[in-house]
Amino acid sequence: MAKADNMLSILWLLKSGRQMTARELADELEIHVRTVYRCIDSLCASGVPIIADAGHNGGYRLLHDAVAAPLFFDLDEQKALIHASIFAKEAGYPFTDALQRAIDKLRRYANEEQLNHIERHADRLSVLEPPADPEKQDVLQMLELAAGSGESLKILYLSRKNPAPQQRMIDPYGIVYWKGSWYAAGYCHLRKELRSFRVDRIIQAEPTGICFERPEQFSAKQFLMGNLLPKSLEDPQLETIVIQGPDQVLDELSKHWLFGHTQVLRQSGQAVFKADRDSMLTYIPYYLLPYGRAIRIAEPQILVEKMAEVTSVMAEYYHSMRG
Repeated sequence: MAKADNMLSILWLLKSGRQMTARELADELEIHVRTVYRCIDSLCASGVPIIADAGHNGGYRLLHDAVAAPLFFDLDEQKALIHASIFAKEAGYPFTDALQRAIDKLRRYANEEQLNHIERHADRLSVLEPPADPEKQDVLQMLELAAGSGESLKILYLSRKNPAPQQRMIDPYGIVYWKGSWYAAGYCHLRKELRSFRVDRIIQAEPTGICFERPEQFSAKQFLMGNLLPKSLEDPQLETIVIQGPDQVLDELSKHWLFGHTQVLRQSGQAVFKADRDSMLTYIPYYLLPYGRAIRIAEPQILVEKMAEVTSVMAEYYHSMRG
């Protein structure tokens, strides 16, 4: 084993918080005790705060604060962690307190060069997101912990279709953050099938003590997207939507999560999409509203009529607000 490997191994053993003699370190790593002494000397020379206690109960140990120090992050890794924490906190990450403690450690144990680098980059990146609901932090934590440990939860859920909340038992397989909201995906014992649940509609949650096995290869992300998008663009039941307009506008439209996944043809001045009728008459008209007169719906006519209905209702609403 190379000397650098020996030094790193000794450091990891000491970072566990244990006090170990040179003989114990040598036996653990299967190296000569003289090699341990040389590695300890090199670590001390490089600035690692190793304390040597003499006597019958003596040995080597790390200075207490150094046990918790993130010693192995370079400048780019530290910057990446800071930026990732900004995204996570803005998204309502359920373990924000632990995340902040980790970032505080980075700053606390950084040298002057590292600290200056961290501070310069920390305030150069911002995220525009709706403010996270602090009341849902406990629910998110419980969902993530239950998903990790395989424990069913009893929840009180307010669905979009029912005016009164329902008691349900679910097996949470994972949580997903998507378009400003958190979702839990898993098995619903009430519906006897896989379902997704908006976390902001979970009024309360409590553990049941009942264990479950998550299906192998299950992906909460793929399940959620599979519910929102057609299973196959070759499905003959899907409607064809033809939208015309300037290429720049159509390019922007194609970046939308729904249109980007359902586009089947793109040519100059025209884009063709496939969608089920339910989506076409519920979500899609509102997704198209911001584009106003910059686009033209060539087909189907039923979507044109739905757009006319939606815009007429909105026009009447705002006309009623005029004094």
